[in-house]
Amino acid sequence: MNIHRQYVKMLVLPTLSLAAACGTEARGEVAQVPEAVAVRTAPVAEEWVTRPVVATGTLTAKDEIQLSFKIGGVVRQVLVAEGQTVTRGQPLALLDLAEIDAQVMRARSALTKAERDLSRARSLYSDSVATLEQMQDATTGAEVARADVQAAAFNRRYATITAPASGTVLRRLSEGGELVSPGQPVLVLGSSERGQVLRVGLADRDRVRVRTGDAATVRFDAFPGEEFSGTVREVAGGADGRTGTYEVEIAVQPNGRPLVSGLIGRAELTPSEGRRMPTVPIEAILEADGDRATVYALTPDRRHARRIPVTVAFIQGGRVAISGGLDGVSAVVTDGAAYLDDGAAVEVAP
Repeated sequence: MNIHRQYVKMLVLPTLSLAAACGTEARGEVAQVPEAVAVRTAPVAEEWVTRPVVATGTLTAKDEIQLSFKIGGVVRQVLVAEGQTVTRGQPLALLDLAEIDAQVMRARSALTKAERDLSRARSLYSDSVATLEQMQDATTGAEVARADVQAAAFNRRYATITAPASGTVLRRLSEGGELVSPGQPVLVLGSSERGQVLRVGLADRDRVRVRTGDAATVRFDAFPGEEFSGTVREVAGGADGRTGTYEVEIAVQPNGRPLVSGLIGRAELTPSEGRRMPTVPIEAILEADGDRATVYALTPDRRHARRIPVTVAFIQGGRVAISGGLDGVSAVVTDGAAYLDDGAAVEVAP
């Protein structure tokens, strides 16, 4: 009896297992093969690239000129306002001339007397009444008086501030009626004759990479979405004692826009020195963390994805320069990369 039950069990169990399998197939619960992810690839390009230098600065006129009177006095009138456009030779500010004219008159009167004294000394010397020394002293006195007249006339001429170049009045520092000393700034003029520059400060590690003539791209918050081309015009030879940075001037092309002094701009400089590095489209980069990221390549049979950790050097435009990890890799996955895992089945789209 026990032998019979065991025999039945040996026959029934495989039959039940087969029936269960058949039932599972009937219900559509058969183990499914993972579906392949549709992907596209892009080649890894070896390009001559350079790490850009990014800095922020202020737009100013290339030449900002502080204008002052040569002599001190009372300001009679300031003829221009801040932001006003002026032309070369245009009068900008005047001193009260009462005291200055008096000095000119006194110098001229002193010259007239010195010339009379000289004429008298010459006559007396010719009559042997005056000595040679007296005649020479009179000659010297006349020459000194003549120089005093020239100096007074020169000072009077510079009692008016005129524009040394065409440009825009950036700052008005004095008003009519104020007493100013010689050389005290009254106006600041931004000359437009040599264009406008963006002045930025660079750290020493960036300063050594930048040269005069390097290209730059400048963006201003005042003109969102627009780019302005620029060129490095000057690079400071020494660091600023307060900030420790090196000032760099970037000449900016206005593109027909009214670029006014004081705009804050962000410049991306492209140093002329570079090196060959592999680059990939930015769409291929995943799991970016600092300079670490991930890309996916294909196995030799092009049926599975292979996860590759890479080191990112920098991003330029729509491509990413890779400094490590792509040895022997000729193409990376772009479209569909976000849906992959290491070893995932893929189907490469044409």
